[in-house]
Amino acid sequence: MQDTLIDQGLNLMLFGMGTVFVFLTILVFATILMSTLVNRFTPATKVEQAPSQAPPIAANSPLTVSPHIVSAIEKAVAAHRQR
Repeated sequence: MQDTLIDQGLNLMLFGMGTVFVFLTILVFATILMSTLVNRFTPATKVEQAPSQAPPIAANSPLTVSPHIVSAIEKAVAAHRQR
């Protein structure tokens, strides 16, 4: 008996979806295995905490913002919040 086009399409779809499912399952287990191995064989590094406050910026520094720009930003934020 000859398969119809619908039967062939369904077989192809199931084979393709099964292949993708098996590949993704293997990928998940491989990722879990690799992360376990990395955590086991590499020493834990200490994470340095950032300072709680940024250092003050000097008044004549190029990083300072002019008061005109600050007021313009404050006005823009206020106008945005009123919408």
